[in-house]
Amino acid sequence: MRDRFGMQLKYLNEQLTDMGDLCGFAIDKAVCALWEGDYRQGRKAMELDEEISQMEKDIERLCLKLLLQQQPVARDLRQISAALKMVTDMSRIGNQAADIGEIILSGQFTGAVDVEGIREMAKKAAKMVNDSVRAYVTKDLELSRRVMEADDEVDELFTRNRERLVELIAEERGENGEFAVDLLMIIKYLERIADHAVNISAWVEFSITGVHRNPNG
Repeated sequence: MRDRFGMQLKYLNEQLTDMGDLCGFAIDKAVCALWEGDYRQGRKAMELDEEISQMEKDIERLCLKLLLQQQPVARDLRQISAALKMVTDMSRIGNQAADIGEIILSGQFTGAVDVEGIREMAKKAAKMVNDSVRAYVTKDLELSRRVMEADDEVDELFTRNRERLVELIAEERGENGEFAVDLLMIIKYLERIADHAVNISAWVEFSITGVHRNPNG
């Protein structure tokens, strides 16, 4: 019975890894759509959000099955409880990547964007997501804490990008001004994605130590 339970926990880890990968792909597609002016990439980010939402439901069912059909010890119980919380944040990440894709599809994005900090911000946010899920699977407490620390870098980039875009809005009129407003929305979504990665890492810490701290508190 315990061996079967161990196999199910392993499968849970695999599913979470796959869901985390999908989140990373969705972020990548959304940002590529912005950078390359490729609307197909934006549409793909929206399609991936649907896959992520389905995975959330599948993983929730698996977690509830493990809780109801097995008798997990304290550490296993923390692991399953953390997974239930993590999939909610990963689903939100998918939503926000899709929101970026939707902005691309509805806006006038015809080519590369001359705001390099947005690309850097997107890369850091995507890495935080991937690292937070990897920390859960490998039970790497230090990695989860590094994800939390990396949020400061994303916040700094957000502030820097926001200041630059506000300047553009003040300087420009017409389409360029609207374009800058759209970019403001995009960097806000990227900041939220990083915040969700921090939430995931906090649940990773709980699954390992039994202590959950509010990362935003």
